[in-house]
Amino acid sequence: MLSNAIVASMLATCYVLIVVLQLNPTLPLHPVRLAPLALAIGPLYMVCLTAITYTMLVLGQLFSRELFSPGWLSVRTLSWLGALAAAAGATLMWANVDTFALVLEPATARAMTSGGVAVAAASALFGIVALSRPRVRSGPRVTAAVCLSIVAAGSVVTPMMLRGRGIVEPLAAHVIDAALDVPDRERQARVVLIAIDGGSLDLVTHATAEGRLPNFGRILDAGAVMHLATLRPTSAQAVWAAVATGKLPQKNGVRSANIYRRSGSDEPIRLLPDFCFASGLLRFGFLTDEPHTSATLRARTLWSLLSAEGIPVGVVNWPLTDPAPPVRGYVVSDTYAESALAAVAEPSGSSPLTPARLDLRSMVYPPELEAETMPLLHASVTEPADVVPAGLEAIVGSRHQQPGRVDRAYDRIVRALQSSRPTQVTVVRYESLDPMGHYFLRYAMPERFGDISDGERRRLAPVLERHYALIDEAIGRAMASIGPEDLLLVVSGYGMEPLGLWKRLLEQAIGDPEVSGTHEAAPDGFLMAYGASVQKARLLGRASVVDVVPTALYFLGLPIGRDMDGHARTDLFAQAFTEERPIAFIPTYER
Repeated sequence: MLSNAIVASMLATCYVLIVVLQLNPTLPLHPVRLAPLALAIGPLYMVCLTAITYTMLVLGQLFSRELFSPGWLSVRTLSWLGALAAAAGATLMWANVDTFALVLEPATARAMTSGGVAVAAASALFGIVALSRPRVRSGPRVTAAVCLSIVAAGSVVTPMMLRGRGIVEPLAAHVIDAALDVPDRERQARVVLIAIDGGSLDLVTHATAEGRLPNFGRILDAGAVMHLATLRPTSAQAVWAAVATGKLPQKNGVRSANIYRRSGSDEPIRLLPDFCFASGLLRFGFLTDEPHTSATLRARTLWSLLSAEGIPVGVVNWPLTDPAPPVRGYVVSDTYAESALAAVAEPSGSSPLTPARLDLRSMVYPPELEAETMPLLHASVTEPADVVPAGLEAIVGSRHQQPGRVDRAYDRIVRALQSSRPTQVTVVRYESLDPMGHYFLRYAMPERFGDISDGERRRLAPVLERHYALIDEAIGRAMASIGPEDLLLVVSGYGMEPLGLWKRLLEQAIGDPEVSGTHEAAPDGFLMAYGASVQKARLLGRASVVDVVPTALYFLGLPIGRDMDGHARTDLFAQAFTEERPIAFIPTYER
């Protein structure tokens, strides 16, 4: 039984490897390069699948009425196991096509769908071989073994052939070009965009109904609100890249939270499959991950094209802005605060030209901005961050205070830069709701969990809401700063929801038992708009994360690129505004 389980798991592992190759069409199929990838991914699945298959066979023996005594390589046993493995492999392919529909290029999705059909057909053929029981010990049994081998080989080779040898990855688009030399446009309407990781409209609505989060409440009362469909896989990097470009991952190049590599390899794995515990490859060290950089983007961002149009823009704490790209205005990368907070803890006699300091200069644009922002980060270390309710610091722990401290540091920076370097468009992101939501959602939504005492709820529910309050303060300042012709957009790129029961049990067993929130199933975020040009509507419907840039361009009187996947949400604005401003288009902003 063990030998048959090992052979069947080898076949099932091949299907998992095929899915990895299908999701990453730039990986070549050359045997010299394919073997190391198989050695990196295969062992984990071989061990797990062998254990599962062997357990199935043992349980079958325990509940069987007849003695089950297969040979070392039993044709009938392997045929049934092959049918199960192929059926699971086909299901895995189709499920990943459905999950990553917005991430995959159409040709890749078609190849995966066709590959799933081929593997499903192989499952049926495995079943036919298993049902054709040999009547004698010689010829028919050999024929069945040959048929089994042909079906197994075909089930692996066919989806690989449909996938192809691998495509050449396109070069990154220029982030900005010589158009920075064009003169500034005449200052007109301003746009302030406040971005939020993991913001929940349900929590905001509940808090405002009870008189908390007053500035969110002002938007709900006097602005417009829409649900915002996000992406799957739902990572901050992929979502905010789509927001910043108005294009889906298949065009902007950012498909997941990180870039994955096997040890000693320069070939990146952009996407790991879902539904097969691929996170274990990282958890147990079979693959390593590294963050995206601004070089990952394959499309122009909002601040790139605005700079080329002569519009000054300020960007603070946005993913994929390290190294900081040149713009007409300023950029403070999302990697800057944590790196700088570590740097300010160094001895005061450190040279300003050490490699660490040079790295910090690459995280901001223009580079001299570092000297202007470092004192603000010193203040963030020496002064109370006020991100955890008083008296709960010891209970919450230092690791849960860091996200709010980083947000508070960026909040200080954006306030200072808005005074010293005014821009027409300001973009700032607050990220702490995501990491805090993973651990404290259970106390903000105790009715969804059932294992929260009243004492825990009263004591710990304010932790998550305190981070909402930090954003509420930023919204209030933005409202006070905008004029009658300006626009405030508050964008939650994705929501947060309770972790499912089985996921919670898995985390209890081999993960982090404190985790309670997730955005794995791509819960909606929200889009809020406020200003004199915005129609007053509590809830308008459902937009998409790729609609934000076209909507901002429309408001600023700029044309929308026809190659953008999003649309201008004119329904956010009053009829008098849209009647005077028709939508204009250009073929593309890419150069």
